[in-house]
Amino acid sequence: MAHQVTLEVATRGRGTQDITRAIDEVVRASGIDCGLANICVQHTSASLMVTENADPDVRRDLETLFARMAPDGDPAYRHDQEGDDDMAAHARSVLTDVSLSLPVSGGRLRLGTWQGVFLWEHRSHPHRRQVVVTVIG
Repeated sequence: MAHQVTLEVATRGRGTQDITRAIDEVVRASGIDCGLANICVQHTSASLMVTENADPDVRRDLETLFARMAPDGDPAYRHDQEGDDDMAAHARSVLTDVSLSLPVSGGRLRLGTWQGVFLWEHRSHPHRRQVVVTVIG
């Protein structure tokens, strides 16, 4: 049995958005008691991550780390058709994940106490991102 929903997430520009509750709602609506939830963001300049959900400093520090690893406007980049953040956003997406598979148990998303699922927007400007949630059980 499978259940699939596409969520639209409006981002505010570069940064993270907690989408755990929205994904868990899809899982609960699926009626699947035990299985897997696959979450996929359908873009090349945004990604997904499971990380600390209590202290926002963790996500801010990740932004700092990625700014060092994939800086905006690096003169070595050739791909800059959409601005200084274009190639950096693609690099950040490749260094993280566009798809996650998470356990479902008791009809709920099964995460640890301090874990949350976040959409990570890598572009400077706001976007509307599609996230496909497929629950299989």
